[in-house]
Amino acid sequence: MDREEVTSTEEETERFGQRLAARLGPDDVVYLVGPLGAGKTALARGLARGLKALPREVASPTFAILHEYAEESGRVVLRHLDLYRLKDEERDLAILGLPDSVAGAPVAVEWPREAIRRLLPPTLEVSLEVTPEGKRRIRIP
Repeated sequence: MDREEVTSTEEETERFGQRLAARLGPDDVVYLVGPLGAGKTALARGLARGLKALPREVASPTFAILHEYAEESGRVVLRHLDLYRLKDEERDLAILGLPDSVAGAPVAVEWPREAIRRLLPPTLEVSLEVTPEGKRRIRIP
């Protein structure tokens, strides 16, 4: 199903993520693709909220590579990967133990690259871009 939406604020982008979360199952992998500042982390924050993660700052895990978000019971409801700063993608992803280490909860991947595409093929790819007016265009092919 093709879907496109234009959001004007970070909050609208988060709400889009919340709605998208309702479509996710425990083995889904969502690629968030777009340039810096396009809203990938805001969309991931919406996914976490939509999956009922405990209120916690959902930030880009650029330096940690992986963040996990859990619900009140402690069950992990979302894993969030940011691969922007990986130097040796194959080695770094092997250290994380992918794909086994992310089984059982949806995964949101910012900056998916070749190695992650082999290890964790996407269930859904979300494309984000900044329009000339400064809005965010979100597309799901």
